[in-house]
Amino acid sequence: MADIKPFRAIRPRADLAAQVAALPYDVYSRQEAYEKVKEDSYSFLRIDRPETQFPREYDMYAPEVYEKAAAMLGEMMASGTLIEEEREAYYIYELVMNGRSQVGIGACASVDDYERQTIRKHENTRAEKEADRIRHVDVCSAQTGPIFLAYRRREGIEKVVREAMGQRPVYDFTAEDGITHRLWIVDKGEQVEQIRQEFAQVNTIYIADGHHRCASAVRVSLMRRAAFPDYTGAEEFNYFLSVLFPDDQLMIMDYNRVVSDLNGYAEEAFVEQVSQVCDVTPVGSRPYRPQGKGEIGMYLQDMWYRLKIREERYIGDPLEDLDVTVLQKDILGPLLGIQDPKIDDRIDFVGGIRGLEELVKRVHTDAAVAFAMYPTDIHELFAVSDAGELMPPKSTWFEPKLRSGLLIHKIEHSDTRNK
Repeated sequence: MADIKPFRAIRPRADLAAQVAALPYDVYSRQEAYEKVKEDSYSFLRIDRPETQFPREYDMYAPEVYEKAAAMLGEMMASGTLIEEEREAYYIYELVMNGRSQVGIGACASVDDYERQTIRKHENTRAEKEADRIRHVDVCSAQTGPIFLAYRRREGIEKVVREAMGQRPVYDFTAEDGITHRLWIVDKGEQVEQIRQEFAQVNTIYIADGHHRCASAVRVSLMRRAAFPDYTGAEEFNYFLSVLFPDDQLMIMDYNRVVSDLNGYAEEAFVEQVSQVCDVTPVGSRPYRPQGKGEIGMYLQDMWYRLKIREERYIGDPLEDLDVTVLQKDILGPLLGIQDPKIDDRIDFVGGIRGLEELVKRVHTDAAVAFAMYPTDIHELFAVSDAGELMPPKSTWFEPKLRSGLLIHKIEHSDTRNK
């Protein structure tokens, strides 16, 4: 039974929502983040990536960088750019991409549910990124980017959502990337109680996107519990900011890989080694997009290859049969020496939203080989999570992305909120 509670969000003033809202911090490289916030005094990316307020050579993990994030958050609240909800509410959040609508519920999920695996993860996290967000949440005493959660659709929740969407939204804007964002507030007692009771009947919730943010929020919660051993469980630090979507509305894109070198192999020798574990077919210089599960596109020098996973490789295990697992265990590990993709700086991950052209660009700049993946299916994600297994990192890319800064969850202990 899931504890999904309403909360008093801190959110932008309606006329500034479009200017404040920012894509998640981790979709930008450091250079891209600097360019994005240049001469922009409202974008929430300034707070999510506070190193952009310092010289580019500055240590982005220095204590004063996180203190700057907290200071800017306080300034936005003091100026009235951000306002705090007067009473607890749920928030209906609609995203529209290329005419396709996706509707979730902004709420706070329970750390205890995460600890007891009512909320299940499906990916490993990278240690240095988790440490960064731990410091960010702890110093800001706020969760600024929602975790993207998924659950099996419930008609009772959909009924309340439809009723709420019959009213005028508090936000309705289209971002520069063409994604439309709308937000409704659900704060009527009967509707609030119905949503909470419906979620109480959900046995399992899945982290779709935001594993680092979730793990970091949980770690800070445990730190706060240790600091306040008399905690009751009702404190805000016992919950983390989320937007929950029914499973029938999710779209997963490919999450691709680039590796900086061939681990000592000459190009022809590497292709020959890959052919020992997959059927390899050269397909030319035009980008090759895998056509189904079991196919991987590989770009090496100026040539694309179609890699076909052999049928005998599948063993009926939800984790072992993932394309990303096969790539890791049969190619990245034994051939390229990427034993732990969480910490190896020779591998990088490229979201499918950037297109296959980004893989070509990377191979011609700072990488030796790229792998284009077929998207992981939502049912594969559920199956891996239900089996208690973890996918390799960056196995799924969800679109459209939730914006940071539209909903913020403060987590001060009651003893410190007003100090």
